[in-house]
Amino acid sequence: MQIVRQLAPLQDALAELRKPGLKIGLVPTMGALHAGHMRLVEVAREHCDAVVVSIFVNPTQFGEGEDLDAYPRQEAADAALLDAAGVELLWAPTADQMYPSGYATSISVSGVSDGLCGAARPGHFDGVATVVAKLFNQTRPDAAFFGEKDYQQLAVIRRMARDLDFIHDIIGVATVRDPDGLALSSRNAYLSEAERESAVALPAAMREAASAIAAGGEVAAILADAKSRILASGFHKIDYLELRDADTLALLDVLAKPARLLAAARIGRTRLIDNIPVE
Repeated sequence: MQIVRQLAPLQDALAELRKPGLKIGLVPTMGALHAGHMRLVEVAREHCDAVVVSIFVNPTQFGEGEDLDAYPRQEAADAALLDAAGVELLWAPTADQMYPSGYATSISVSGVSDGLCGAARPGHFDGVATVVAKLFNQTRPDAAFFGEKDYQQLAVIRRMARDLDFIHDIIGVATVRDPDGLALSSRNAYLSEAERESAVALPAAMREAASAIAAGGEVAAILADAKSRILASGFHKIDYLELRDADTLALLDVLAKPARLLAAARIGRTRLIDNIPVE
């Protein structure tokens, strides 16, 4: 596996991959890889001939007081995982390659970025859209792969790719979970042992709420009960627990179309997000 940090060598490496007419898949990450990331690599391998993984902890998607400095960085271990998985190229750019001196451009995607994490983390999705657009331009993949765990992020990227005429496929991959149901996340490493035991209450309450909503229950009452159970389990704040249209992310108060139940809640110093489909 090649590891590339500068734009010129990246273009040379990609040109070599494309010579035989290979279909290239991109898996953008911020590193600290876990089984969820490796599932993205696996799906990319199923769809494409060659897989490029990027690792870049993007400062523009972190707000003031968030965990940019503390975000786990373990490139050597990540590279070993990717090499073992047969990844052809690791794009690990330096900060000056992504944001050179005088950089002044940002991409904003309205609509799907409103509310949810967009409200709780102002400017976050501008940073996401901007860095992903840069990664798309740098690597020019035939397909790009993102986890459904970050469902609003996936919606933002799909809308941006459509609006800006990125012609490749944006493929969402189902959330990977631990056996007890907790969605895999690099930020799970922040949880203490006691917090980890309590954290499973979030997906459990969401599953019960989704089943009750699908059975025809009143959405507002079901979500209020779920919030109470999540807070009673050890979470100290719920940023949101909402039913949204699965495509547009419009807020729903009744289930009349395919939907997603999305949540963000805080336990200790960790903010966990999750979502599940409601059909």
